[in-house]
Amino acid sequence: MPTDYYSALGVRPDATAEEIKRAYRKLARDLHPDVNPEPNAQERFREVSRAYEVLSDPQKRQIVDLGGDPYGNGGGAGFGGFGGLGDIMDAFFGGGTGAGRGTRTRVRQGADALIRLDLEMSETAFGTTEDITVDTAVRCDLCAGAGTARGTHPATCDTCHGRGEVQSVQRSFLGQVLTSRACPTCGGVGSVIPEPCPKCGGDGRVRSRRTVSVKVPAGVEDGMRIRLTGQGEVGPGGGPPGDLYVEIAEQPHDIFTRQGEDLHCRVSLPMTAAALGTTLTLTTLDGEEEVVVATGTQSGTVQRLRARGVPRLRGTGRGDLHVHVEVLTPTRLDEEQERLVRELAALRGEERPSSTRAGGGSLFSRMRDAFNGR
Repeated sequence: MPTDYYSALGVRPDATAEEIKRAYRKLARDLHPDVNPEPNAQERFREVSRAYEVLSDPQKRQIVDLGGDPYGNGGGAGFGGFGGLGDIMDAFFGGGTGAGRGTRTRVRQGADALIRLDLEMSETAFGTTEDITVDTAVRCDLCAGAGTARGTHPATCDTCHGRGEVQSVQRSFLGQVLTSRACPTCGGVGSVIPEPCPKCGGDGRVRSRRTVSVKVPAGVEDGMRIRLTGQGEVGPGGGPPGDLYVEIAEQPHDIFTRQGEDLHCRVSLPMTAAALGTTLTLTTLDGEEEVVVATGTQSGTVQRLRARGVPRLRGTGRGDLHVHVEVLTPTRLDEEQERLVRELAALRGEERPSSTRAGGGSLFSRMRDAFNGR
């Protein structure tokens, strides 16, 4: 039976190219051997990569939609016994004369690889260079990607005699129809490897763990990807490698939250400090900064420190640091503290909590409202 490539990616047969790409990226990120240690993750990762390779190619996807399999023994057979769309057209419009469509190449482009890189906010803000370990297919150094044992060469396939396809005559309501399909012995390549390389088994590539240096630019955000061209999986037959994508995972910061290139933090002040004004020492990404809190600062006030945020990834300058002030109202007062607060209330004419003033209520009511978050 043909492989169900749509089910492998978890998408519907009418999925758009963008939906197929999103599904592949999600599965590849979850199943990559460097991320998922489950025993079957590597095999599932290969299955997902093969499904994406097929469904992202319009011609191969057309074969699948007709009921065939581009990589099956029939080379796409499955539609009434025909070998794909080309054979159907040949059969009905007189093209089935036995002319070959050419052999497939044993050397194919490698798949892309994806790895996650955890970084602190200071590293994403100002950039860094990291050495990461990746596990990908690389060209076999013993056979240089040829897949053959030393001193040997591929031999012409005895089944198809080098044509890469075999032909058969079938009866239909139109009479006898000559169809062609990929050779089941050589897979459409036209040649076989009688003595495979003992290291790679004829695939021309082996898996290897290696170290790659990644330069992270200043200003990257969580979820962004850095593309390393030619650092992905080497293709079958020692084919050219795909690309390696490094996905940035910015770790939560103890103090700051990030919104684009702007940073936000929250500081808590006693009621007296907010009323009298004070100077705070705030630790920023650049070091310690003096923040002046004006007299009478209210809870919810936001002070902006210009150019103390994250550098802009695609531009010049930096974002800002927004300091959110929270005024704390005391919940308990001893006798002396209560006496002093009442004296202050009397001096300000705010000793009666139920009374209101044009300024927004009594001192006690404003303290109460600030404490309750009103």
